[in-house]
Amino acid sequence: MTEPEVRLWSVLRHDLPWKFRRQEPIGPYVCDFVCYPKRLVIEVDGAQHAESQTDAMRDAYLASIGFKVIRVWNTDVMADLGHVVEVITAALETRPDLHRSRPARDRDR
Repeated sequence: MTEPEVRLWSVLRHDLPWKFRRQEPIGPYVCDFVCYPKRLVIEVDGAQHAESQTDAMRDAYLASIGFKVIRVWNTDVMADLGHVVEVITAALETRPDLHRSRPARDRDR
């Protein structure tokens, strides 16, 4: 993981109430961070990703299977992590929680 990814992972892992996985394969792609209950993918990108057709195809694929993708810049993670976390938290709060909407399991079976 890059330094910005390590820095963001620390916050995602310890400071937010949602569970994330890192370097998670979804279909043909490996996503930086994924919150499955919220179907949210977070990608931490450098300048080489600006206007990338490959990233656009990846985002379209992930959207087609129900994921929302948030892309944050390495420089933003390093310079203003608080704002990045606010953006992520806002996205998480607006997404339905797929795990909590499940009916309770019948434990008497």
